[in-house]
Amino acid sequence: MRVGVLYGGDSPERAGSIVSGEAASKALSVQGVRAELIDLTGLDLAALSGRIDVALLAAHGLGGEDGKVQGALDLLGIPYTGSGVLASATGMHKVRFKELMQSNLVDTPSWVDISPSWSIDTAISTASMSLGYPLFLKPVSGGGSLAAGIARDSTELRDLLSQARERPYDGYLIEEYVPGTPCSVGVLETEGELHTLPVHSVETDRPFYDYEAKHDLALRREQCPALIPDLMSTRLRQLALRAHRRIGAHGVSRVDFLLSPDGRTPMLEINTVPGLSPSGNLATMAAAAGIPYEELILRVLDTAFTKPAYVP
Repeated sequence: MRVGVLYGGDSPERAGSIVSGEAASKALSVQGVRAELIDLTGLDLAALSGRIDVALLAAHGLGGEDGKVQGALDLLGIPYTGSGVLASATGMHKVRFKELMQSNLVDTPSWVDISPSWSIDTAISTASMSLGYPLFLKPVSGGGSLAAGIARDSTELRDLLSQARERPYDGYLIEEYVPGTPCSVGVLETEGELHTLPVHSVETDRPFYDYEAKHDLALRREQCPALIPDLMSTRLRQLALRAHRRIGAHGVSRVDFLLSPDGRTPMLEINTVPGLSPSGNLATMAAAAGIPYEELILRVLDTAFTKPAYVP
């Protein structure tokens, strides 16, 4: 079996994808699996036909986890890990995901979807009147906390919006800022059954859990299983499984929450192609569940072969 580990690409999350892809490829190789690292940058996906038998997806961000690569692989008849086109696109688009969760009575921070046609003044006045301060700005279809930040007043929000216009993202949303501890729950299929992994929590001295803290162990303090009450842990795991199923995700995902001091646990987003580095959240949660890193990568690979005959 020839496994193509698709990674890289030209999204802002390329650096994290490189780490994921190289680690996953090495984990497969040491277990005797024939794996080839394939960078998506400039790649003619049609050339994969006849070159690989299955794709392990390790590409993050735009073009990697938004359904585009998934659709191309579907057309080529190449099985691939994780979710199909619809679930990938839904999970990647934070506004659509939040709307879906809200319609299912799942708590998520209140937000304003900024129209690309709005002026900065319109965005500021709308967000200020609808949400108040402090606020949190982030891309509609982006991850890794890139191009995100906290605004405590209109001046800071103006600065963030001005910087956003220089970034490669088409859309942004502004959320109410919810102080609290970031928590994540992994969902992983094993032998055809979905299981949730222990809750992972993280603390950082930075203003929020930003890109730097996510990629530098010295900037964060992790706890897995998280030191939270059992009932809260159970609830977060149930909500993660609910979100995974509601968007039609397959095989593996990571759902992110905030644990507020007042006991509120709003859901932030779902990641249908979670990072695969050995020090990443998914691997940390798997280790807490007794799943070594190499075994985790094999289980992720197995998800390519357990999809229904048709996945939208």
